[in-house]
Amino acid sequence: MQVKLKDIDLKKPETRIQEMVELPDPADKNVKVAVIAGGDLATRAKEAGADVVIGKDVLDKIGKDKKEARKIANGSDYFVAEAPLMPLVGRSLGQILGPRGKMPLPVPPTAPIGDVIQRQRRNVRIRMKDQPVLQCKIGTEDMPNDAIVRNIQAVLARIEAKAEKGPKNISWVRLKASMGPPVKISYRE
Repeated sequence: MQVKLKDIDLKKPETRIQEMVELPDPADKNVKVAVIAGGDLATRAKEAGADVVIGKDVLDKIGKDKKEARKIANGSDYFVAEAPLMPLVGRSLGQILGPRGKMPLPVPPTAPIGDVIQRQRRNVRIRMKDQPVLQCKIGTEDMPNDAIVRNIQAVLARIEAKAEKGPKNISWVRLKASMGPPVKISYRE
């Protein structure tokens, strides 16, 4: 999905939209979530189905090896970190994850990590850079139409909430399959 905004001053950082939107239906089955934790939380994360679990000792090594840090950053879509480890995460992975918009979500050591991982798998990132255009994946071609519609509505509701003038800031909305032409969908003005 592509959303073009109008009447947005991109020079002001507060008007730029950078959000995580939790979709009602997962848009992709191949989302990889990495958990940075130690002890009991790491064990529970492995049992809950985390794709990668990074312990404190591995985190220290990654801080010294930038090539390995880039490999980990590129290998996972979302990161979750145990809150007490966040300062160490910032020192060792902050320079790699920050510019990619992948800084970890801090969670307390007693958090229900299975629920957090499932929520992360349903997230999509919408981010405005140099142009007033937002793009995100909202589904696959084999998903039911009503599931795709629910995902579109969730993303548009978040964009409207973050835009200065709400729906009046939205110029157009297009949907596009991976190899198909973009299709403009009608949107209220």
